[in-house]
Amino acid sequence: MRFSRLWLVLCLLAGCSGGPKKKQIAVVPKATSHVFWISVQAGALAAGKELDVDVLWNGPAAETEYARQIQILDSMVTRRVDGIAVAAAERKALVQTVDRAVAAGIPVTVFDSGLDSENYMTFLATNNYEGGQMAARELARLVGGAGNVALLMHAPGSQSTMDREKGFEDSLSKEFPRLRIIARQFGLSDRAKARAAAENFLAGHPDLKGIFASAEPSSVGASLAVKARNLQGKVKLVGFDSSETLIDDLRDGAIDALVVQDPFRMGFEAVRTLVDKLNGKTPPKRMDLSARVIHKEDLQKDEVRQLLSPDVKKYLKQ
Repeated sequence: MRFSRLWLVLCLLAGCSGGPKKKQIAVVPKATSHVFWISVQAGALAAGKELDVDVLWNGPAAETEYARQIQILDSMVTRRVDGIAVAAAERKALVQTVDRAVAAGIPVTVFDSGLDSENYMTFLATNNYEGGQMAARELARLVGGAGNVALLMHAPGSQSTMDREKGFEDSLSKEFPRLRIIARQFGLSDRAKARAAAENFLAGHPDLKGIFASAEPSSVGASLAVKARNLQGKVKLVGFDSSETLIDDLRDGAIDALVVQDPFRMGFEAVRTLVDKLNGKTPPKRMDLSARVIHKEDLQKDEVRQLLSPDVKKYLKQ
């Protein structure tokens, strides 16, 4: 009896919980408000459940809140979590904090958008350069391979969208010399600002044949501008990423094609790489996921519906 009481006191002092403590994996997205990141969160939580780890999800509200993302990442390092998955909102801003995590012995997977550093375990992302090429080829097909187009960019320093934009520009330059980018502007991860930029394109260039928007907020803003001017089908619009709004606009003809990622899988695989490392495996340095071009007629396909509308509520209720 005396031994049992002593064990109980020691256990309480040590913070015993009655069983082995689960490993903690921090997942720090660029933002938490967009549909894309909600799907990433669902995938990460699904991996946590399947692989028996605790997923700590925390990120800034908007993708331009660089200081807030650094603060969150710093707190996870101080907390001494067992692994970190981070989508860098700005390619330079997080380098020092990621280096500090690695120096502390915390494995780091960078997902979705890269860093100006190689000091991480795994980089996992959609092949965004290839996605930009897909967008260029699709827009070229839609406008007949010639004419003036515009590029509605995302935000300075966002490596993933910069790669898409470069893939788009390179593909037009090399493969479609009769297509010219005559206007470009940032939407700054804001639908209203993206709409204003697209309105400028349409007002200043009445001969504009098409627009490529490189991220979800820019795609929504461009679609709003096209609809406001009743230019559906006349100015071809290729967007990137998906949401209920974008899917509706694709179905209704305001958007002609979407280049989409698989954010659910991205979140799942980001967590899996860290669990593999903790279990003694060696994850690959780089993992590329392919994007896919979706048209209106594809929305009836089961695999497309699953890709565009994963059952996020099933996991977010955990």
